Amino acid sequence: MTMVQKLVLASLSYVPKPLMRRLASRYIAGETLDEALSKLADLDRRGHPGILDILGENIADESEARAVAMHYRGAAEAIAKARLDAYVSVKPTHMALMMNEALCLELYSGIAEHCAKLGVRVRVEMEDHPTTDGTLRVFEALRKRFDNVGIVLQSRLFRTPSDIDRLAPGPLDVRMVKGIYLEPTSIAHTEPDAIRQAYVACTRKLCERGAKLSLATHDDGLAERCMALVNVFGYAR
Repeated sequence: MTMVQKLVLASLSYVPKPLMRRLASRYIAGETLDEALSKLADLDRRGHPGILDILGENIADESEARAVAMHYRGAAEAIAKARLDAYVSVKPTHMALMMNEALCLELYSGIAEHCAKLGVRVRVEMEDHPTTDGTLRVFEALRKRFDNVGIVLQSRLFRTPSDIDRLAPGPLDVRMVKGIYLEPTSIAHTEPDAIRQAYVACTRKLCERGAKLSLATHDDGLAERCMALVNVFGYAR
């Protein structure tokens, strides 16, 4: 996490809660599981699949990480009970990746196993660059045991095309994003057009290896370019 990001986070406690809720309402479904499920149900009625992500990261306490994992299990149960077209998406540092990678894998494995029994998918999120190697190791270990686990990849990072090449053969489920973390210019694209070009290039790579794709972007122009590309490869919308 950069110094700028740390300063922004430190200032959030001084923002009035009503203003914070207004600013965050576009991105945060609610403050409770019931509120999130209501949003997911509304999306489902309109024919849109959904993602449930419990906000949080950088946990350095085992008991807290285990509690979060149990919350995810409960969220998956609620999704399955409501028969929603949705899955859970989990940040590695929310599972204590930076404290103990083995614990992180254990907690993800428990979530994945629980979700598999419920018919719910799990997504391993991608965070800032110091976590990338550990995140990919955890994901690859999960892939060996579970077929309901996907990964997020970021076009911003220079390394992503090579990471795609290094992922083990076999079924692959990827949500492609630009990436929201402010990374150093030595390891990441920082200009909007370069990030877009990398996004398209990564999407092509994933299409070439037959990956299941979720393309996440608010950029209409980029979405059109990617949809034209996936249509060439015969993907259904």
